[in-house]
Amino acid sequence: MTEHLDVRAHHLEETNSKTIFGFWTYLMTDCILFGTLFATYIVLHKNTYGGPSAKELFSLPFVLTETLILLTSSFTCTLSKLAAYRNNKNGVIGWFAVTFLLGVAFVGMELFEFNNLVHDGNSWQRSAFLSSFFTLVATHGLHISTGLLWMIILIIPVFRHGLTPVTLRRLTCLRMFWHFLDIVWIFIFTIVYLMGML
Repeated sequence: MTEHLDVRAHHLEETNSKTIFGFWTYLMTDCILFGTLFATYIVLHKNTYGGPSAKELFSLPFVLTETLILLTSSFTCTLSKLAAYRNNKNGVIGWFAVTFLLGVAFVGMELFEFNNLVHDGNSWQRSAFLSSFFTLVATHGLHISTGLLWMIILIIPVFRHGLTPVTLRRLTCLRMFWHFLDIVWIFIFTIVYLMGML
């Protein structure tokens, strides 16, 4: 009996490490995607075709608020991990619910910004600068939206069955994904918005 449990524990640990390694590999491919988009933006950000530049379009207080919301969601996502260590199912669900709401607020602000830009005649079709801006920021926003959908899908089994080894492994991958997107946003905030204001 003990030998069977040892084999099962070893198999579970091996599965966890393979899954986490595989997910790290996926995140590295996403790094390449975002690296390409950043490179494109850096090359094209001065090509405004006579239109407005980043300095004229962006509101730093608005984007700073957006950034603080996303960084706070990263903190609440980490608190869900602490709740999981304590085997606190309600804590995990609660912190992911807060993370989800902060993520929705972030996406809402991003859509509001896009809507204002398009409404003022500054869509992705206006210049190479705006095309690269919309592509980069919208790709990040799409990833955030995917993360929000993923949260809903993963919290349902936690609610129904509790914190099993499978749900814990999946939640670990979700947290890695969310933190990765926060890091990408810090680069977007710095390169697109802060440097754009100079």
